[in-house]
Amino acid sequence: MVGAMLRDLRRGSGYRSVEAAADTAGCPASRQTIYQYERGALTPSLAQFLEIVEFYVLLAPGDGDDAKADGDLRAAGVAAVARALELSAYHVSAARDLMARMQPAVRGGR
Repeated sequence: MVGAMLRDLRRGSGYRSVEAAADTAGCPASRQTIYQYERGALTPSLAQFLEIVEFYVLLAPGDGDDAKADGDLRAAGVAAVARALELSAYHVSAARDLMARMQPAVRGGR
């Protein structure tokens, strides 16, 4: 799932190939690393995922023929981050559940 989201953002950003994205100044990951993420062989940390999404959407959106309009690309970026936060790979929903279970009991009073 994470790899598919990154691949869709790369393509939506106008980069037809991983090489084109990785060769762009400021790309936060190497060509091989991006390949591994997109193929599902590796899962990026949440921080790495966010850096790559930021790169594609805000820092270096490409200008290829297939690039999405700025608003559409930004919406796709927001959707990808929101979806990633709910994936079991990043444990955010488990952290929310744990916090809810640890809440102290409410005491009666004023």
